[in-house]
Amino acid sequence: MITVWGGQTSRSIRVVWLLEEMGLPYRLRQVDMLAPVQDPEFLAVNPADYIPALQDGDVSMIESIAIMEYLMARYGPTPLAPAPQDPAFPAYQQFLHLGEAGLATLMMPVVVSRFMAPEAERENWGAKWCLQVLGKRLKLVSQRLAHSPYLAGEAFTAADISVTYALNLGQRNCGLVLGDAEQAYLARTTGRDAYKRAMERSHEGVST
Repeated sequence: MITVWGGQTSRSIRVVWLLEEMGLPYRLRQVDMLAPVQDPEFLAVNPADYIPALQDGDVSMIESIAIMEYLMARYGPTPLAPAPQDPAFPAYQQFLHLGEAGLATLMMPVVVSRFMAPEAERENWGAKWCLQVLGKRLKLVSQRLAHSPYLAGEAFTAADISVTYALNLGQRNCGLVLGDAEQAYLARTTGRDAYKRAMERSHEGVST
């Protein structure tokens, strides 16, 4: 049984969403990153203490994009990952990784500054710089969506899972304002049944 450590609106939603799209069985173990003491079982999987983490038999992995690539390679083929000879492959690869390396990672200094830093340090130079760079990189998404409904082209792929998470994170925690094309794109991606199932599973057992 595949086990995903994470839950709620963390980066683990990428992995759970992918598993729902692929129809693979899994279980979810909630992780409270603000808990004073973490579950020893979780720390045995990822002693660096961040989510998501994956267990699949003897395999343990961290990093949401790497986990997604592993699952698609291990349990594919799947249309969520275009083949290298597919004309959509270059765009797929670019946006799959842009969602984390180029977008979500830049948001983290903003998030921790706004929600965890002392009041006087919340609008710091580093966080402001990250927001400026983020605005430039979002142009890549906007330009792509001006020509196709999804980031790899006409079909939904794992690249859309990657970037949708980042856009939602930006709107929710960074004050990111998206244009009409990006909002319509999010409506398409988050309107999928697999996304709705993933969100429901990711909040199981969590009091609201």
